[in-house]
Amino acid sequence: MTAVATPLGVSILGPIGPRYDEVLTTEALAFLADLHRTFEGERRALMKARDDRQRRFDMGELPIFLHETRDIREDDWKVASIPADLQDRRVEITGPVDRKMVINALNSGAKVFMADFEDANAPSWSNNIDGQINLKDRWAGSLAFTDPLSGKAYRLKERVAVLIVRPRGWHLMEAHMTVDGVPIAGAFFDFGLYLFLNHQAISRHGTAPYFYLPKLESHHEARLWNAVFVRAQQMLGMKPGTIKATVLVETLPAAFEMDEILYEMRDHIVGLNCGRWDYIFSFIKKLSKNPSFLMPDRNQVVMGKDFLGAYAALLVKTCHRRGAFAMGGMAAQIPVKNDKSANDEAFATVKADKEREVREGHDGTWVAHPDLVPVAAEVFDRMLPEANQLANLRADVRVRPEDLLRVPHGTRTEAGLRENIRVGVQYIEGWLRGRGAVPLYNLMEDAATAEISRAQIWQQLQHQAMLDDGRQVTIALFLDLLRDEMTQLRHALTPVAYDAGRFPEAIRLFRELTMADSFESFLTVPAYKLLG
Repeated sequence: MTAVATPLGVSILGPIGPRYDEVLTTEALAFLADLHRTFEGERRALMKARDDRQRRFDMGELPIFLHETRDIREDDWKVASIPADLQDRRVEITGPVDRKMVINALNSGAKVFMADFEDANAPSWSNNIDGQINLKDRWAGSLAFTDPLSGKAYRLKERVAVLIVRPRGWHLMEAHMTVDGVPIAGAFFDFGLYLFLNHQAISRHGTAPYFYLPKLESHHEARLWNAVFVRAQQMLGMKPGTIKATVLVETLPAAFEMDEILYEMRDHIVGLNCGRWDYIFSFIKKLSKNPSFLMPDRNQVVMGKDFLGAYAALLVKTCHRRGAFAMGGMAAQIPVKNDKSANDEAFATVKADKEREVREGHDGTWVAHPDLVPVAAEVFDRMLPEANQLANLRADVRVRPEDLLRVPHGTRTEAGLRENIRVGVQYIEGWLRGRGAVPLYNLMEDAATAEISRAQIWQQLQHQAMLDDGRQVTIALFLDLLRDEMTQLRHALTPVAYDAGRFPEAIRLFRELTMADSFESFLTVPAYKLLG
């Protein structure tokens, strides 16, 4: 095939591969066009509001609990009832939407699989459309895969995880589809296509369309998602409140508006999630021009302490007060092959992290690898025999604005600076080759990793931060370390493997982002232009 039939005003600019016509139907594209025409103006206004707020942060303003929404925080209200198949979410696995991953994740033994079109997915046209085909096949009962190298066949088990889909955030576009000459937002594209193609089959399976919503920065952005849900349900003849969402609290402003986000989506929301890695990135980004918020090395910024501890405690208390689930964060560790000691250490780290989450009151948690599912499940099964902890209201928690802004004590080291360079560049290089989930140094990394890496260096350069050895972080030092790290990396990977990759582009983008006068909100925006 070379083309698909499109409704008036809609253009598909990406190549048409096998089976693309099954998802890019005229009816589906018309549905997407309606979402764009109805809500694109509001989306753009909200993106401008983000920029305006960031300028105020850059001038020294700090986030606060909003005065105008005090009644919402103080009144007694709860979210709508939660579907039966979401009552027990003790272990959720996340990953990109490639075919083998979808099958393995659904079969992993986790209660939930979050199929990710966002940070674990490099949003190439083929990745996005193939992902939609894979999810369509899941609901059609035809999802299977045979590895062309090993010949191993993959099939779904009889009992699989509940499926939740994460569309792209409000800030990302889908350049391969335009409506009236304007690119459609990735959020409308991912959400709308999955919902339109599958809502009837999902209903026949006795469940409903579930979504994880990323990167929200205000309750106004939650209000827009709620309006999109209402419109979509009306257009598809679905009962009001059918669509259910969990919102990731992974931006600093959203942490100050948790009640309000739940309230705006109260008919459609079932919980909030601690998106810890993006939250660290957002904390650095939002306050990056304020020298009072210079951070130590990233490995010294840990859950359970300082701003992260306050954020997690407030999330649990807020959710449970409103009858919503409080989901814990990602364990990014992956099995360490051929090194039992390192593998045991990784698993022990996951176990300790999940025990902390149960004690804090979380109803479930995330892992990035199927082998970590039983590790996390053992903790929750042992410490939480009930389906969830909604009854744990955390009346002991008192969180003030200053608690959510408490910077960890620690040091800034050359080793930390080198790690940010090494990890940031390698992730971007993998992303440019179409991989959104990249294994690095025994961790499964997504885009948040590179975001933290370049944000820390940008912040240190802005303030010429002092390292523990007395040197200042300057452009000259950064460039010297960048050259040295890439020389070492080329040797470690072998020159043949290194030169076959996309390291020149990744290095150039990483260097430009960290040395820029102004901070680029998301590296995936300029990187998308290089993705192809």
